Amino acid sequence: MISKPILTLDDAKKIAMAAEAEALRNSWRVVIAIVDDGGHLLYLQRNHDTQFGSVEIATQKARAAVAFQRPTKVIEDAVMGGRLIHLALPGVLPSEGGVPLMHDNQIIGGLGISGVRSFEDGQIAQAGVAALG
Repeated sequence: MISKPILTLDDAKKIAMAAEAEALRNSWRVVIAIVDDGGHLLYLQRNHDTQFGSVEIATQKARAAVAFQRPTKVIEDAVMGGRLIHLALPGVLPSEGGVPLMHDNQIIGGLGISGVRSFEDGQIAQAGVAALG
């Protein structure tokens, strides 16, 4: 039997706190979504005045990062470079702000941010990832 690390609720809260701190430093209103390694929602946080449309977008970015085992920025770059086939893949969201969460080179979950421009979502996501250590 193989053992694998898991993303706990405490881990998710720590990641979300770091992401939120980055958003607050910049006065950005965002949704923070964290999913486990199966793409199931583990934690969701939305500022009271953030557009509610960002709830689904942040969640989908987190799921896409897990499903495709790469940041959604990679998919965004591919589409912007003319690789439109990515748009036909199920669950794809070609917008920066979704990143896989890793531990010992294994994906343990995904983080998705939505609410500001995609590169700003990405900046917030990187702050969250850094908190995981």
